[in-house]
Amino acid sequence: MSAHWRQRPEGGGRFALWLIRTIALYGGRGLARLILYPITLYFFIRRGPERAASRAFLRRIGKHPVHAGHVLKHIHCFASTILDRVFFLARGEDSFEIRAQGLEALEAKLGEGRGVLLLGSHHGSFEALRTLSSRRPDVPLRVVLNKQQTPAMTELLESLAPDVAAGVIDGARDPASVVLALAEAASQGHMIAVLADRGRPDEPMRHAPFLGDPAPFPVGPWLLANALKIPVVLCFGVYRGGNRYELTFEPFADTVEFPRERREAALQACVNAYAERLEAQVRNAPYNWFNFYDFWHDHQADGLHAGADAGLGSGARA
Repeated sequence: MSAHWRQRPEGGGRFALWLIRTIALYGGRGLARLILYPITLYFFIRRGPERAASRAFLRRIGKHPVHAGHVLKHIHCFASTILDRVFFLARGEDSFEIRAQGLEALEAKLGEGRGVLLLGSHHGSFEALRTLSSRRPDVPLRVVLNKQQTPAMTELLESLAPDVAAGVIDGARDPASVVLALAEAASQGHMIAVLADRGRPDEPMRHAPFLGDPAPFPVGPWLLANALKIPVVLCFGVYRGGNRYELTFEPFADTVEFPRERREAALQACVNAYAERLEAQVRNAPYNWFNFYDFWHDHQADGLHAGADAGLGSGARA
């Protein structure tokens, strides 16, 4: 687990994603889910760093002892959400049972017309959270995605849901243009979504208590929130097995302010509060944790979820 997560290969690649897409759309979800078992075993055998990271995480979360079955379940949960991404993109939420908590609070923030910054994570499925777009077609959802990091998933997104792909803001662009695009979206009352749990190797980080030890979190999402001056809502899309997902929306702040005289303290408070809420979600659904790398030490070596970043990118890119 020594390489940074951005140096790990994209999970599966173009052929594997094409194959699972074809089987899913033509054979149905039932057949595709059967094929997940050999896929899970393949990744368990072939991806040693991810396997080790899963074991370490499961021990941290309280699994004692951790055996192969726990790790296989962890990888299978991840694979299930990747498969379901195909159906969410191609057919919306029709194939799923989705429960939502906190929608009223989110609707209230959207009703202000200032836009909303949705902060997600690599916990659960952000694709399930995209169902908001179909429920509120009057409020576009803009997501930040580093297209260069996951080209195969980007191609899948563009082929299955070109309308969704059109709302993506490429995080690989220069920071100034990304900020301008996000500011324009906010001025039009759009929902803006970024992931707030994983940073780039050159990105400023702050440590916060998380599952027993300090862990690094990127400051980019919070600097973005401070710049946009719009409501911040935390969002989680937890996979509950079968075809069931649970969406949760938690208002975080009406605006994020960093007064000059206590800027560092205010920034750290935001990171700490986010880490606390993320920890609660992770403890509630540990197998939904899809950061398959040593999250606590220099945010190194992600592999599997490098192929899943089409959901939102790998963090705020502003």
